[in-house]
Amino acid sequence: MKKAIKIIKVLLLSLFALVLLILAAHAIGYFINNRTPKGGINESMYIDINGTKQWINIYGESKNNPVLLYLHGGPGSSTSEIDYAFTRKWADIYTVVTWDQRNCGKSYDKSQNADKLTKAMLMKDAKELTEFLIEHLGVEKISILGHSWGSIYGANLVLDYPELYEALIGSGQLVDIVENEKAFKTQALKWAKGDEETLELIEKINPEKISLESLEAKNKILNKYGLSMMKDGSDYSLLATILFNPNYSIKDWLSYFHRDRQSYLDFYKSDEFKAFSLKGRYDYQVPYININGDMDYQVNYKLAQDYYDDVNAPYKATYIMKNTSHGLMESKSKKFSYLLHKVHDEIYNRK
Repeated sequence: MKKAIKIIKVLLLSLFALVLLILAAHAIGYFINNRTPKGGINESMYIDINGTKQWINIYGESKNNPVLLYLHGGPGSSTSEIDYAFTRKWADIYTVVTWDQRNCGKSYDKSQNADKLTKAMLMKDAKELTEFLIEHLGVEKISILGHSWGSIYGANLVLDYPELYEALIGSGQLVDIVENEKAFKTQALKWAKGDEETLELIEKINPEKISLESLEAKNKILNKYGLSMMKDGSDYSLLATILFNPNYSIKDWLSYFHRDRQSYLDFYKSDEFKAFSLKGRYDYQVPYININGDMDYQVNYKLAQDYYDDVNAPYKATYIMKNTSHGLMESKSKKFSYLLHKVHDEIYNRK
């Protein structure tokens, strides 16, 4: 009995020490990573958008730099848990705005769980945010960098409100959700080659009627063939990034594991998501740039290339990152940053 009590005490002390260590690491990370660059900007805030409170961070090394709004993917998959690790690699050339979209990440509000997400609602959210940023930062226009869902979201914004934007940069460019799932199913059949396990998973994928089961089947296939989101890991420490995150509090992390994502799953399956399709919409009034991975089958890079070929824009360029799957900026942040710097120079040297 005494021995058992002694073991319990040791375990409790070890747990207590671990908690203290995590809290200390987080405090150190906050102190180091929350500093404002000299002559730059570092602001985190909740702003009123379309009747809700939504979280943004604005970070840059010079207030004179152009403004870049980063639109995360999903839909509903915020990246504020780690994104400062890669977005700050662009902060020397852009004032970077990261945004946790409606009811996800730090913008999560359980009172919104029953709200039906619509295209009109989400477009209004982003337009209001854009107008806020233009006024708050004293600029005439901003640029958009969208990843995955964020790329098709951003394309719709630039097409509908070209007067607000300078350029569109799409990464893991999504063109049409139904065509994307059809392309994946076709590709998966080529991989399967009689593999019964894979064929059973493929049977669960219905491009016209997306479900949680079909999404899980797709992810299992991608993992099986070594094509997951970050197939080669990341070029920075994810653990250190999480521990030293200046934007995520302990409360945020506790909330992270209790968020209800059903509203986004319902949106994913709905005609409202399909309404974001870019089919037949090729005429852009601003520069159009794509950065895609040549092993991206989560969002089919070949469909993105076909769409790019039909795009009419004052300037367009496409870059393919070799041996790279869907998580370009998350996994190969240095290479992605190099390309983004190149894109920046090409866009602004044209003027």
